[in-house]
Amino acid sequence: MPDSNISFKNKWIPILALLVGMPWGYAQAQTIDSLRTDPIKRDSSYTQYDIGDLFNSIFHPKRKSTNPAKKSAVTIIPNFAYNPSIGAQIGIKAVAGKILGKDPHTLMSIAATSASITTKGIIYFYLNHNVYTPGNKWNLQGSLVAAKTVLPDFGLGIGKAATGSEADMILSNPGRKPYVLHAEYYNFREKIYKQVQPNLFLGAGVSFEIRRKIEDRANTSNALTPYNIYSDKYGFNRDHYQSNGLLFNLQYTTRDNQNRAYKGIYVDAGIRLNQTWMGSSKSAMQITTDFRKYWSLSSSNPEHVIAFWNWGSYLINGALPYLELPGTGRDTYFRSGRGYTVTYFKGPQYFYSELEYRFPITRNKFISGVAFGNIQTANDDLGTALFQEWQPGGGAGLRVLFNKATRTNLCLDYAFGKYGSKGFFLGLTEAF
Repeated sequence: MPDSNISFKNKWIPILALLVGMPWGYAQAQTIDSLRTDPIKRDSSYTQYDIGDLFNSIFHPKRKSTNPAKKSAVTIIPNFAYNPSIGAQIGIKAVAGKILGKDPHTLMSIAATSASITTKGIIYFYLNHNVYTPGNKWNLQGSLVAAKTVLPDFGLGIGKAATGSEADMILSNPGRKPYVLHAEYYNFREKIYKQVQPNLFLGAGVSFEIRRKIEDRANTSNALTPYNIYSDKYGFNRDHYQSNGLLFNLQYTTRDNQNRAYKGIYVDAGIRLNQTWMGSSKSAMQITTDFRKYWSLSSSNPEHVIAFWNWGSYLINGALPYLELPGTGRDTYFRSGRGYTVTYFKGPQYFYSELEYRFPITRNKFISGVAFGNIQTANDDLGTALFQEWQPGGGAGLRVLFNKATRTNLCLDYAFGKYGSKGFFLGLTEAF
């Protein structure tokens, strides 16, 4: 019979190793000295420790560490999240990553799906993908969303009071009085890119966004609110609308990983043309830009990264529905503007930038940290122009490595902004 005390100790050794940063699973096969002398092994994911390694170390201490390239690239977890926009969230989420084909230059394809419910009454389902075919000849990006939403609303613009009528003052909402809008939301988006030069893609696609049963349940007296004022001003139905259009994009990418890049850049510039013949409530032309740059600060520890992000959206002509205006958290994956709720600031033209420092904390890279700051500006068509007023935000957070094969992190951030805005943000994968 095995000694029960020895068995107990063996199960606690990996936990102690985790706390001091020792790559326990790898250390069973390689010595620490060999890691110091072989930078290739030290830099590889073999030396990293993720949730799967932790579970194996606790429940299967005699099992050998798995080659991360052969591990399952699918992460399935309970989807616990929190941020001031949605409240507390519970559900299930899956993130998958795989390199298609045998071309060593092919970028990793990513897919994710989630179904969840929140304490604020939001029910949300989505499925999205970013797929690169072998050799990166084609790139397919798309998403499908069905949701019952509860949207915080803080008015139009960047927080500066309008100088016109009472309606304009309510619309600009300088005191950031909170309103809440309930609605059903459906979205289908698909873009197909063709590689025309190494790392350079041209793409086109469609986007359909539908909102139904829009209401402010607290506004029983039908008083003026920013949503009602804007909808009436630009001729949108208060109860429902559609924002459907054609997408044309130019993309350039040299990122080494789509989930958590250590180096490279990503650029996507596009034109969106909302068309009434596609069912859109109004026609509009909109230009969007997305630029990301990553600098690794260490060859031996490439996880030390400075990351920069700029996202912008600019209405050229026509009109957009109020809830589809670009603004805080209105990027593709709703991750911008940490420190504020989604659409805290918004306008026909919007500009956002963020700088983040990422660094490992434990030697096995299981725990990492980040510190970040962001700034945003918007116009309001009420007297405040783009770049005239700015609003800052910032914070810090921890990262827990969930899947080293795909560099998938659990992200825990605390962020704050102006007007007393602050909150805890929890999610899977990096903000950008």
